[in-house]
Parts: sequence; C-alpha cells; structure tokens
Amino acid sequence: MSARPHIFDLDPQSLRVLVAQWGWPAFRADQVLDWVYRHAVADPAAMTNLSARDRAVLAEHVDFLAGETVADLTGSDGTRKLLLRWNQPSAASRSDTPVSLPLASGVPVDTSAQETECVMIPADERRTACISSQVGCPVGCTFCASGLGGLDGNLAAGRIVEQVWRLNRDLHAIGERISNVVFMGMGEPLANYAAVMRAVRTLMAPWGLHIGARRITISTVGLPRAIERLADEDLPVTLAISLHAPNDALRRELIPWAEYTTIADLMDAGRYYFQQTGREVTLEYILLGGVNDHAEHADQLASVAKTLRANVNLIRYNEVAGLPYARPGDAAVRRFQEVLRQRGVNAHIRASRGRDIAAACGQLRHEHRAARAV
Repeated sequence: MSARPHIFDLDPQSLRVLVAQWGWPAFRADQVLDWVYRHAVADPAAMTNLSARDRAVLAEHVDFLAGETVADLTGSDGTRKLLLRWNQPSAASRSDTPVSLPLASGVPVDTSAQETECVMIPADERRTACISSQVGCPVGCTFCASGLGGLDGNLAAGRIVEQVWRLNRDLHAIGERISNVVFMGMGEPLANYAAVMRAVRTLMAPWGLHIGARRITISTVGLPRAIERLADEDLPVTLAISLHAPNDALRRELIPWAEYTTIADLMDAGRYYFQQTGREVTLEYILLGGVNDHAEHADQLASVAKTLRANVNLIRYNEVAGLPYARPGDAAVRRFQEVLRQRGVNAHIRASRGRDIAAACGQLRHEHRAARAV
C-alpha cells in the first residue's frame, strides 16, 4: 500500500514542507503546482524547468494520478463521462474522517479497486464538471443507481479534485477549461464534509483551479446541521437541496434518509443558508412518471418553495435498468412547471444531457458491474 502523498491533496504550504525535506528551495513547490494546475501536467518527466534529478525525486516520492480510467464515453451532445477506478488508498485518504452524521460514522475510506464517475457537461460558454464525493452512496434513493451497492467509502479531497483536473486536462488542450463544478455525482457530499470542504478550497484557490465559489454547487439530500455548518464556512457556493417530493410521506418512500429529518427542517436550514450567504437555494426535483409529477404535487411543491428564497430545478428522470420508474413525457413536465410558475415560483426544466452514454448518476458504474457479473 502506497504511503506517498497525492499531489491533489497538497497545498503550497504542505508541498513546501515536503520539498524542504529533499533540500529543495520553497519556490520549487510553486513550480510543481504551476505545472499541475496551470499547464495541466501530471507527469514529473514533463516538468522541464526542474532538473532531471529533481524530476526523478518527485516521481519517486509523490503520487500524481491516483485513479485509472475504466471507461471514457462521449455523447452525441458533447457530454463526456469517465468511470475511474481508485486502486490504492492514499495516505491522506486513510486519515480523512467523515463528519458525524446519520449512517456516516465508521464508513471505510477509499478501499481498493473501487469506482466512481465524473462528467463534463458543455452548455453554451460553460463547461461544467459533475463530480463524485463518495464511492457509492449511503442515501439509497430508490430511483438512483448510485446507491444500488450501498456505500463503499469516502473519497479523499485529492481524489475529488483529481476528477475535475482530469476533465479539465483535455479541455486545456483545446484552449478551454472547466468553468463550473457541481457535487452532484455519486455520494452525499455533506456526509464527507471535511474532504469536500478541502476540495472546494483547492478548486477555488488561485494556485489551484481558480474556480469562483459562485460557480460551485454542492447538492445534498438534506442534512440540516451540515447545511448550517456549510453556511458558516464563508464560502458563497450554491446550495442545492435534492427534494424530489413535496411532502414528507412521499419523500420517505423515495429517500430512506428522509426518515432522519423533515421538509420543514430542511427549509429552516435553507433559510439560514440564505441569511448567512445571501445565496438563493436551489430545490432539485426529479420527476418520476406517475409518482411525483401530478398537479397536486406541483401545488404542494410551490407551497414549500415559497417559504424561502429558492428556485426549482425540474429534472426528467433518466431510466435505470432494473428500477421501477419511468421518465415522464414532455407535456407532463411542462404542466408541472406551469403550475409552479402560476404560483410565483421560479422553476426551470433542466436539459437532459448524455442520455446515450448512461448519463444518470451511478448508471455507468452500475452497467459495468452488471456486465462483469454476467
């Protein structure tokens, strides 16, 4: 098992301490990070302003890419999805401790040979990275592929950052870059709180990927205490609450973790988030055909949304083989949106992207696992 630090777990200060042990001047650390983040280079041999000896030392003592690509798919709409396998835990990931939340304590961290997904979504001038924070998911939403195998572990901060870096590397080659990041991939970000916060600060840092906080979205199924903690971080990221039902009874049928809280508690936490950050909250709502997409559901959702400064993102369900849910028709989605708008709620229908490359969260991993099991 490697005990070498992962480059994406290191900030300038910690890397300066490390290179000092090798007798290097402190500015060498800044040169290395400049290669990694400004030039999208993760191969010490290509860092040409370091001597050949220094490049060899760096390659011997630091891990650069901790994952390997298992699948790399590009959709007809330009959406790109990677399935990554993390073969060995890094030293940083073994010591990372998840925040104490329901079902999160005692979670193993980064066990070997485990896979996560990340996606690059192009839209107009934006290039959005949708990334995972955990291996699998503990929430167990009944309509989602991410949690079908349960939770295998938390991703260390560096492995969260590496997902963005990998998607950014190929964009860099054509003069583009990741402009936005959403924590909407596999896992519940606020159940891996410490690592997610460290990753966000690296993504934002001028020495890192330098992505503004307002271009970063953290999507949570709803952990009120963790939302309040996030509100006090002085990080004006966008908070998205995955609601998916307008009342507690239906929500608990769809989302097992909803047993631990109520929609009223979530709205209280959302109001606190707005008060502390000035940022409107996004309510995410996956429309499941015949389940949560009726007019009365839209009316109930409008009543919920109007209790705080929020907008609603309506998401058409992407079907997952083996799960008993259907994608609603366009007319049903538009009717649902119209009810919300008539009630004065700012509601948008999110464009479906990457449907031809297993776009749903956890779907690609699920399909690969199923294929291997045959």
